[in-house]
Formats: sequence, structure tokens, C-alpha cells
Amino acid sequence: MTVNPKLSVITIVYNNAKDIERTMLSVLNQTYTNIEYIIIDGASNDGTVDIINKYKDRLAIVVSEQDRGIYDAMNKGLALATGDYVLFMNSGDEIYAPETVTDVFSSAAAGDIYYGETEMFDENWKSLGQRRHRAPEHFDWHSFKFGMNVSHQAIYIKRSLTEPYDLQYKYSSDIDWIIKAAKKSSNVVNTHLYVAKYLVGGMSKKKHLASLTERFKILSHYYGIIPTVINHIFIAFNLAQYFIRHRRTND
Repeated sequence: MTVNPKLSVITIVYNNAKDIERTMLSVLNQTYTNIEYIIIDGASNDGTVDIINKYKDRLAIVVSEQDRGIYDAMNKGLALATGDYVLFMNSGDEIYAPETVTDVFSSAAAGDIYYGETEMFDENWKSLGQRRHRAPEHFDWHSFKFGMNVSHQAIYIKRSLTEPYDLQYKYSSDIDWIIKAAKKSSNVVNTHLYVAKYLVGGMSKKKHLASLTERFKILSHYYGIIPTVINHIFIAFNLAQYFIRHRRTND
């Protein structure tokens, strides 16, 4: 068991001067001290790099260069990480509160994966409440059958269990990545905490149909085509019910 494990937090960003500082401060203001903060910037030209450089002495690694997309950037961060665990906190999102990382690692000893709930926010940083997909009480590699019920920003994975993101997927590779790690995990810890704040409207939302097509391909690979078709009928039904009640999807 690692006491006070090192957490590598990786933020990827491209031309997001509006939100990057808020995300960075949510990491830098953590009460947990053993954090390695890595920022991978895609050669921004809107002032993002100037904001990053304000905090350069508190950052472990900063890379600013062109990449081949979001998951290529994530792979760069993953390759540079040296922590016991990794957490991806993309620009616009936040670690939930200053004590969150401390609370996550205090929730149980030596988990392979720690996970929790996510609160959704709109572009004006107004809360939209909890995600429609609530975190399951028990999580394993089967848990994504009915949708991605743990968000990428709300899952801390032991780095030794991770693989590079599969670049054949442009919008939903995070689902594939988490399932692969979960298949290797024997001790998955539900923190029963809100651990992340998520800014709606990311790339998977902007390219929604392409993202859904990729997701279907990934889920079919792991769970089978026919079960995935049947499960998507339930997903569509639950989405429709939620939308009727709330007039939004909160994915």
C-alpha cells in the first residue's frame, strides 16, 4: 500500500483562455500536496499560454505544441506522468472542492480505481445539478452497458493499469480507455463524494452523432452487438423520460 500516493493531474487545452485559469486553480488549490500537475497545450494563440505561464513554477510539466487531436494530447500527458494514479481534468472542468483529492484517497486504502459523482455546469458556470447518469454503487468494466455513468473527470485510475488512448476513436476513446483499465482492476472504490465539476458542451457534444457512433462501436466490441442494440433501447427510453421531466439531458 502506498501512503500518500502521488496523483498526476493532466489538463489538456487549446485556445481556452476563458476557462483555463479556473481549472488550474481547482488543481493548484488542493489541500492534498502530492500532486504532479501536467498541462498539455495544443499551441494556443489566444492568450491561454500566458495564463498557464503565470503558474509555471507550480506546474510539473508544460508542453505547448500542435497535436493530432484530444486523445493524442492525452497520450502525451499520460506518457509524461510519473504518479501512482492519473486524473484527467480538461480545461473548463474542475476538481470539485479544495479538499476533494484528500477525501478521495482517505475514502479507502490502495484502490485500483476511485470514482465519484459529477456536477454539471453551463457555459456561464451555472449549476445544472447532478449528471443524468449517476455513478453506480459498484463499478466494474460491465458498468458502461447503459451509458457512461462515471465521467472521465470523476475517475482516478492507478497509472500501472492504464494504456494509451486508442487514436482510432476521435470522440469516445475515453470510454474504451476506462473499460480497459476496469477490466484489470480488482479493487474499485466508490468514494460516495462529488469529485468533479463538468462544463457541458465539449467535443463529444459538438460532434454528437459521430461520438454516439463511436460509442456504439466500442460498447459492441466489449458487450456484443445484439446486447448493445437492446441496451440502447433502454438508454433512449431513459433519456426521453429524463428530458420530458427536466427539459435537458445532463449527459
